[in-house]
Amino acid sequence: MSQNHASLDAQLRQAQEEQKRLLLEALRQQNRLLEQSLREGGYVDPNEPYHEGGLEWEPLEAPGHAAAGFATLEQLTQARRQCRLLALTNEFAINGHENRISYIVGTGFQYRVVARSGHQVPRRWLVQAQSVLEEFLRENQWHQRQQEIVRRRDRDGEAFLRFFLSPEGKTVVRFIEPWEVAPPESEAANPQASFGVHTDRHDAERVLGYWVQGQWVEAADVQHRKGNVDLNVKRGVPLFYPVRKNLLRAEKLLRNMAAVSDIQTAIALIRKHQVSSRSALEQLRSRLAQREQTLPDGSTQFVQVFRPGTILDVYGETEYDFPARGLDAARYVAVLQAILRAVASRLVMPEFMLTSDASNANYSSTLVAEGPAVKMFQRLQAQQREEDRQVMLRVLADAARSRRLPPEVLPGLDVQVEVPPVGVRDQLEEARVHQILVRLGAMSPTTLALKHGLDPEQERHLMAGDGTSAAGP
Repeated sequence: MSQNHASLDAQLRQAQEEQKRLLLEALRQQNRLLEQSLREGGYVDPNEPYHEGGLEWEPLEAPGHAAAGFATLEQLTQARRQCRLLALTNEFAINGHENRISYIVGTGFQYRVVARSGHQVPRRWLVQAQSVLEEFLRENQWHQRQQEIVRRRDRDGEAFLRFFLSPEGKTVVRFIEPWEVAPPESEAANPQASFGVHTDRHDAERVLGYWVQGQWVEAADVQHRKGNVDLNVKRGVPLFYPVRKNLLRAEKLLRNMAAVSDIQTAIALIRKHQVSSRSALEQLRSRLAQREQTLPDGSTQFVQVFRPGTILDVYGETEYDFPARGLDAARYVAVLQAILRAVASRLVMPEFMLTSDASNANYSSTLVAEGPAVKMFQRLQAQQREEDRQVMLRVLADAARSRRLPPEVLPGLDVQVEVPPVGVRDQLEEARVHQILVRLGAMSPTTLALKHGLDPEQERHLMAGDGTSAAGP
């Protein structure tokens, strides 16, 4: 009997070993097949981009080319609210906004009506068209509106300009608030009207109109200046959205550093009473307290304000420990600077433009012609210049429509836009270059005047009154 049991046990162990061998072989074959597939590029895990560090990330989708990273208008609105709050309350965000306005808009762009290449336009109509343009700039407070356009595009991710034609035939421009642009209930399920921007069914970049407070507005009457998104994305994203948490961290760190410093510097010393009785000390604390309040357990709490130079009186057996006593504030200043440096990198700006701390930066070396900040500001100026040019051409078209200008001269008119310089300049060398260009006929005295923020017509009148030549250098 024992021999039979031993034989059965041996057969069972042999079967288990065979089963294990077959399983291992199957695993080896599976691994070889997987390795071969990976080498040949035939196996791709579609969820691989959403796995990082053991975490699973949700894919970001923007149905209908809606908004980068935002699936609904509510999500975008929430992001805009956060960035608006930063622009209102966070000192570093405010500084960043103001500096971008200063370097992009500066003292203001200069606009000049000129004859389009290949067209002959009588001078009187160029003068009349220039008068129409200057009237628009003055009545619409365009220089201030330019600054607001930059602020709105950075703060909200977009700026909506709506154009009206007054009974006098003048162009009037007003802002549309971003939350006013939303699809009405009747268009809520229409992907063409998502986010309040109604586009062509087959072309996401061709805007047909906007839904403003539930009303249809033709695309021709609105200029939508988007920021930080692709052309086929319907709405812009706020500038500070990617670094909003860093701005909040910087603000909290600065607040906590200041609070600790206040506590450390307010308490001059702690005076311990070894011989006084506890009751006598309680009486002393009662006299020093600004007010007393009764706690829920019936005990009395003395409230004393720690003003600068405060001396604390405590019972002799009481021990006080101040963890912040050995705090090295310089370490946290370095942390604060690192956080703000990350924010400044998002803006492609040197750190001092965000913090106003120029101790670690040289202005002349930072704003050289080939510096990253200068290149960024010049690129933003070029974008704003073209968008402004389209507005000025709209003003001339409205003037021709209302017969303030002859419609037949409109095709021959163009607008030249000059922007203030950004980089550090050698003004003497620049003046020599301009002189050579004017002498060679490569640049007109009018363009030269615009580059320096001067009114060419006014300068000609002044030079004529002084008896000097207006022919140029």
